[in-house]
Amino acid sequence: MDKLMNNHWFIKIFSLLLAIMLYMSANIEKETKSGVITRNTVGQEDTETLTNVPVVVYYDEENLIVSGIPKYVNLTLQGPASIVKPTALQRDFEVYIDLTDLPLGTYTVPIKYKDISDKLKVKIHPSTIRVTIQEKVSKNFSVGVDLINKTKVPEGYTIEQPLVKPNSVTITGAKQLIDSISSVRARIDLDGATDTVTQESRVTVYDSRGNVLNLDVQPSVVEVTVPIKSPSKTVPLKINRTGSLRKGLSIVKIETIPNQVTIFGEKETIDSIEFIDGITIHLDEITKDTTLEMNVPLPKGIKSVDPSKVKIVVDVQEEKTKTLKDVPIHVVGLGDQYTVDFIDPQEGEMDVQLYGAPDVLDSIQTDDVTLYVDVSDLGVGEHEVKAELNGPQNIKWELPKKNVKIKINER
Repeated sequence: MDKLMNNHWFIKIFSLLLAIMLYMSANIEKETKSGVITRNTVGQEDTETLTNVPVVVYYDEENLIVSGIPKYVNLTLQGPASIVKPTALQRDFEVYIDLTDLPLGTYTVPIKYKDISDKLKVKIHPSTIRVTIQEKVSKNFSVGVDLINKTKVPEGYTIEQPLVKPNSVTITGAKQLIDSISSVRARIDLDGATDTVTQESRVTVYDSRGNVLNLDVQPSVVEVTVPIKSPSKTVPLKINRTGSLRKGLSIVKIETIPNQVTIFGEKETIDSIEFIDGITIHLDEITKDTTLEMNVPLPKGIKSVDPSKVKIVVDVQEEKTKTLKDVPIHVVGLGDQYTVDFIDPQEGEMDVQLYGAPDVLDSIQTDDVTLYVDVSDLGVGEHEVKAELNGPQNIKWELPKKNVKIKINER
């Protein structure tokens, strides 16, 4: 190694290579990861352009709205390389706009910077901008609902009033824009809906021309529920009875509240249903006035019934008796070519003994009952026929004779 260092040719060649390397490193152009375009020049001078430099704005954010501010600008630094490069890499400076002393209005303002060495030349692109300062206001607006594809809901289904949660929103922005708000809407798609639809929807703000306004909305998303009811029909309830009341007790009335319910389902299914059966009262368990709450059976093929429960009021009283005198016996089922003569009772009348609650018996008159014999299957001659009675509900009856003797004659 000492021999090489003593050789003057080696020293000359080594010095030349070193000079070439220094020259190349001083004049190479490169682009950094941060978007900085760098070109080193001889004499330790450097120029770098920084892109996407954020802009800070100073103003009364609580009471004012400022428009026209760019989010980013480009910045060119020129000066000693030893200062330019660290400044570009660290970016510990600030580019800003100061609007703190400006009243409401529109202005052309400079973009400034701070915390950059005085030894550097700084150029900002753009160097000025035009801004508008307006009063900031907040106002509550109710949210309406736009129903999309309403015509695609199957026939027979009913769209009811939408429910929005929350039903109002707070919108903040420049007073001029807030004053231009015409409607605040949420959208729900009902394509093919056959049941209640619940969706979250973004709130959109419109002016009177239908233009969308870019404003701060809180909350920006609301929940919308659109009740969809299937075809319906109102039908009565059939109340069945099983067992019997204890001796001496009689029913005044059995009342259903409500006495009709609404069924929901496919139109073809509900059209075939005339009433709902399946509710049964056990009379053995009734010893006094009683109110029962009972589930309404859901017929096959029916989606729902409203209400799903009904009240059944059973009023009872101690049983009393009442006698209807000389009730005429009617003949049913007799052809036009025949006549009937009564043999026993000869006068064609009988007394009827009624049993029931006083409130029921008091209002019953002879015209309220029908005493009859059915001769539709009988021919000419004498016959003994069972007597029957039709009368008000919740009464029992008794006849002095179970059978009536008659004679059928040809005309």
